[in-house]
Amino acid sequence: MINFLVWIYALTGNFGVAVIALTLLIKVLTNPLNEKALEAQKAMAEIQPRLKEIQEKHKNDQEKQAQAMIALYKETKFNPFSGIFLLFIQIPILWALFYIFKAGVVIDASMLYSFVSLPQNINPYFLGIDLGKPNMYLAVVAAIAQYFQAKTSMPQVASVGKDKASQISDMMQKQMVFIVPVITLFILANLPSALSLYWVITTIFTTIQQKTIFNKKKEND
Repeated sequence: MINFLVWIYALTGNFGVAVIALTLLIKVLTNPLNEKALEAQKAMAEIQPRLKEIQEKHKNDQEKQAQAMIALYKETKFNPFSGIFLLFIQIPILWALFYIFKAGVVIDASMLYSFVSLPQNINPYFLGIDLGKPNMYLAVVAAIAQYFQAKTSMPQVASVGKDKASQISDMMQKQMVFIVPVITLFILANLPSALSLYWVITTIFTTIQQKTIFNKKKEND
């Protein structure tokens, strides 16, 4: 990861471009898993009303409720664990980026391959922002992007005629649309802004991919 970053910087002379190129590379490599996770997310939203019916019907019998839910998953070919693999990949990526930038834009030459040369001086600035230091403005942009991504993923279902439990569940989902961006803001505001830039680009492309998959499913229905 760090070798690709340094190699792109050596070609472009722009560390922000290098971070964006690394982000796009990661998106391409994780695209198959990302698509499966988004498709599972859409499928979950589609079967949610039927799941709530099952929970209401068998609320006093957990065993029958579990059996009915498994039968529904088999019927709709839905895998509730399909999005976990993407999470497992994202965690080490974020940790690796944090490890690289935790002390600012300081590259250890011993971590580079023999064919990757370390530039004598690395300019950490991108659009006037030092990517080695926290930046509130970029963290805010990341939080806004996270909000629109969460808004896009939230199913648009009318609340008329729903029972109280369903209405509470819907209210919690709507609250999460705001809570997750706020958490994102507080975390990224204290981390090197290279991570904020990575988060912004990743979230934008995930939102575009999400809308494409959701719209494609609407056309097929």
